Amino acid sequence: MTVATKTLTEETPAALAVRPRSDFIETPIIKELKERALAYLVAGFPVHFRGPAGTGKTTLALHVAASLKRPVMLIAGDEEFATSDLIGGQYGYRYRKVVDRFIHTVLKYEEDATQQWVDNRLTTACREGFTLVYDEFTRSRPEANNVLLAVLEERLLVLPNMNQRDGYVKVHPEFRAIFTSNPQEYAGVHEAQDALSDRLVTMDLEYYDRQTEITITAARSGLPVEAVAQIVDLVRDFRASGEYDQVPTMRSCIMIARVTAQQSLRITADDPRFVHICLDVLESKTAFTIQARERRAQQRKMLLSLIEHYSG
Repeated sequence: MTVATKTLTEETPAALAVRPRSDFIETPIIKELKERALAYLVAGFPVHFRGPAGTGKTTLALHVAASLKRPVMLIAGDEEFATSDLIGGQYGYRYRKVVDRFIHTVLKYEEDATQQWVDNRLTTACREGFTLVYDEFTRSRPEANNVLLAVLEERLLVLPNMNQRDGYVKVHPEFRAIFTSNPQEYAGVHEAQDALSDRLVTMDLEYYDRQTEITITAARSGLPVEAVAQIVDLVRDFRASGEYDQVPTMRSCIMIARVTAQQSLRITADDPRFVHICLDVLESKTAFTIQARERRAQQRKMLLSLIEHYSG
């Protein structure tokens, strides 16, 4: 008797081997955040980094995950997510064919197909004890995240597949979870259900202090610290003005500093190339509408004044 099997399924999601970034700067503030987060995670509690755009939530989450020295499953929240996008589902068929030639004059032939369950990232992380990093989890609809309630509290993953011999997965003891979210955005963001939030240790992130922004921007751009300080002060002063629709973050500092370094520009209002870089990066923080035209003109005057003030 010959038995042949063939499986048509999607591959199991691959985990990430996360290592600390070579340009990651661990200032005292960031080190304290990391150590606090690790203390909660080691104790078995999931951590939630909450803060506005540009506060380094995802970078910090991956840095903390790297410190756990376990493979990482990264999920990005999405409005279209359903529970199956987290845990898996029926994604193909397993074909089985049996040819019986025991009696040479008789040929028996059987063929059948059964649906196969394929794990998705949450299920794989629970089975294998990986670290789950769920970035911007509030962009997913609350009902899609309901499966996390039992995972985080009872350490049990409930599978919806009734054909499974075991409809439950016992969560691996080394499984850990890190969440991030931006509470200031409203488009495409859902409010996290109380039952899930109550299971998370939420750590609120704010914009970093001046020295931390200078240190990180210098590491990411290659500019000398003295030159970076001028750019950071320019962006921070613009942030303090409130004359924008989108907050200028440390990313703006890094963009301006990196291009300035690559182009070997001088930080001076006399160099039109440097001025254009600053305007390109910072003017985009105000809505481009007919109604905002006058406001944008005033904003440009202010930015030119700041560039002149902070450039040597």
